[in-house]
Amino acid sequence: MNGQVLDFGTTGFLRFSNLVMYDRQSESWWQEFGGEAIVGELVGTELEQLPLSIVSWEEFKAAFPEGKVLSRDTGNRRDYGRNPYRGYDSGNPFMYDGPPDDRLPALERVVAILIDEEALAVPFSVLEREPVVRYTLEEQDLVVFFKKGTASSLDAGDIAEGRDVGATGVFDPNLEGQKLSFKAEGDEIIDEQTGSTWNLFGQAISGPLTGKELAPIPHRGSQLWFSWVVWQPDTFIYAGEDATGP
Repeated sequence: MNGQVLDFGTTGFLRFSNLVMYDRQSESWWQEFGGEAIVGELVGTELEQLPLSIVSWEEFKAAFPEGKVLSRDTGNRRDYGRNPYRGYDSGNPFMYDGPPDDRLPALERVVAILIDEEALAVPFSVLEREPVVRYTLEEQDLVVFFKKGTASSLDAGDIAEGRDVGATGVFDPNLEGQKLSFKAEGDEIIDEQTGSTWNLFGQAISGPLTGKELAPIPHRGSQLWFSWVVWQPDTFIYAGEDATGP
């Protein structure tokens, strides 16, 4: 930030059930949602958002066999495979006290995308029947990929035993001057132009385009609906290819 690397800790506070952090350099407080400083000398400053997907270890390992893994030997007594909020993504969000938006269940998982002032949410319930979604938001072409095989981190006490909620990625479908269109065939995602197969990281893993990569679009994958819409109340909900309205 302005040539300085900030490092962060947690204040222990939540705002609309969303983490409030602080940086150790200026002791400003930062909202996790949006990455904006809300208290202190850096108020109004925003961190750059990077693309992020929550995927299974199996999916990551296949795509990045030499990828780095954070050590669990941190000096702190913490079981990183355990979920302290067992069952949090079922029922009602018990740490949230804010305005409801009943267009979707509060704990519906969505892929949430914000471009300029326009916000889009694609529910996982839609993605389960439509694993590839094409959309244009603020003149930005995008494609959403969805695959089953990733456990909920908020379901069971042992995260590895959580129910399968799936995982997503969001990309620009334009590659080297060509706009690709995609479809799901079984558990695979294939482009209609070359028949190449793509993974959740936007990498072509077989076919004529093997080794090519789509540009990722910053988004919030596996976001709980209530924790997105409280910040973006005008979000449009994608209801499916055959839907007539939001």
